[in-house]
Amino acid sequence: MPAHKHAVSVENKVILLTGAFGLIGREVGRSLLEHGARVIMADVNQAALPGVREELAAQFPENAFLAVPLDITNEASIADCMAAAVARFGRVDVLINNAAIDAKFDKHHQDAVNASRFEQYPIELLQKSIEVNLTGTVRITQAACRQMLAQGSGNIINVASTYSLVAPNQGLYDYGDGEPIRYKPVDYIATKSFIPNFTRYIATFYAKEGIRCNAIVPHGIYNDHEEKFLRNFSKYSPLGRMCDRSELNGPFVFLASDASSYMTGSVMVVDGGWTAW
Repeated sequence: MPAHKHAVSVENKVILLTGAFGLIGREVGRSLLEHGARVIMADVNQAALPGVREELAAQFPENAFLAVPLDITNEASIADCMAAAVARFGRVDVLINNAAIDAKFDKHHQDAVNASRFEQYPIELLQKSIEVNLTGTVRITQAACRQMLAQGSGNIINVASTYSLVAPNQGLYDYGDGEPIRYKPVDYIATKSFIPNFTRYIATFYAKEGIRCNAIVPHGIYNDHEEKFLRNFSKYSPLGRMCDRSELNGPFVFLASDASSYMTGSVMVVDGGWTAW
């Protein structure tokens, strides 16, 4: 029997995933491939490219995926990525805007977090995040919309953050052990706060032209965090724990599928209840 036209299926859908070599990107990209999608794994991290290609080739047919460099702040890079996607698969059904700069607090990244309080935070770091998280997101979305208009249909999934809905609880980063306190910096909050309304803008702008746009709000993805961070997080989270990265797969597959065909302009919160209190 043929699949219902509104089934939770991404089989043979062509999905362009930005920021594809990172924590969320690799997990979601692999899940989409497991569900039968054709996935363009795109990321600015060219050093990781050979490893990603090798990893995917060991698990999936080579005609199911494309791993390419993509700098969403660079028009030529965007054009090359879109051209490669269309040349390989003929179309782009779904764009997932996952690429972003974010200050991470796991064991491997926390030393790179700028520890400045707001009043001392370097404006150049804010400007860098604006160029990637805001302007870069607009650039790649423009390119995808041009392709989707030519096709007559399309689906855009933006990746927001709980910090696009609420302010960071800076107490999360105070472990009470006398160590210097780090802060979730303003650049991420400023640029991610743009995503929900950008989602509504695109959704309403293209609603009559066959292009949908929704957003996912993830929060607290576990990645080998220190025990003191985990204790703080569990205290502030209604579910009492961080998110396993695999728990994002279902929401992404659903929004990428035709099962969400009557959803546009929506912001789907996947945060363990963090924003519920």
